[in-house]
Amino acid sequence: MSSSDPSATQPWRSRAQGLLEPAERPLGYLTRALKAAAYPIWGIYYFIRHPEFYPLFAGRLIPLSIMSFLVYFILFTFAFLPQFAFLAIFHGWAAWFNAVVLVLGEGLVIIQALFEGFFVDECRVDVFDATLINHGLIDLIAPHRLLFPDAPNSVKMLGKPTTAAAYSPWSLTQIIELIVFLPLNLVPVVGVPAFIVITGTRLGKLCHYRWYKLRGLSRRQYKEENATRTWEYVWFGTVAMILELVPVLSLFFLLTSTAGSALWVVRLESEKRRALNPEEPVATAEAVTYEDDPV
Repeated sequence: MSSSDPSATQPWRSRAQGLLEPAERPLGYLTRALKAAAYPIWGIYYFIRHPEFYPLFAGRLIPLSIMSFLVYFILFTFAFLPQFAFLAIFHGWAAWFNAVVLVLGEGLVIIQALFEGFFVDECRVDVFDATLINHGLIDLIAPHRLLFPDAPNSVKMLGKPTTAAAYSPWSLTQIIELIVFLPLNLVPVVGVPAFIVITGTRLGKLCHYRWYKLRGLSRRQYKEENATRTWEYVWFGTVAMILELVPVLSLFFLLTSTAGSALWVVRLESEKRRALNPEEPVATAEAVTYEDDPV
């Protein structure tokens, strides 16, 4: 029998496929998790590369970042050592890590309660919408806010919203959940990761709230579509949560994670539109290159 006979290699192929099948499902979950977790990091790179976003951060968030620094300074000055001493009874010297995360979590609760829902969300909407415009998805934005097509960049294109505009709805429940899950940091070894993943999961599930509203989905449709990406939202939210725990820079990372969620939407919209009309090209790179106004 010739060595090139396909029938001779068929048993080996079947056996190889049989060996790989048990690994396909875990590998699929791992791939989906890594892709989703990469978007908050990609958002940092994207935000830095687009100077038109800088005024959004400088105009409002730099003063708020200074205020958040004061919050963390007070907490680490007066609350860190007592909590470290208490945790050291159960954790030994490893208690410093749990105490740091606990204080960062307490600071996050204060910052979210005071600033995030009222002062930051408008900036996040602008970053999200401008990122979609950069990738040619103006048709999603135009029905919901005034646009100035002659503006020199995507941020300056954005006019006043004509419908309710929220990137992530402020919720007292979310603040209460953060407070309720803070004691997880008292649990040795697994407490800190559990706190980050659990609170990050809710964060991830809200990252496309603006997208669903732009599309006019009902509450039922919102929940159904959200459920199809629960696994991905866990890992997007986990990475975004870790970034939010960084003192002083937490508000900056809120904007970069917003850019990351918009980049994810660009991919999802591209896949959805290509499935509906395979012959129509859908832009996934930036559709327009903006230049600074020389004046």
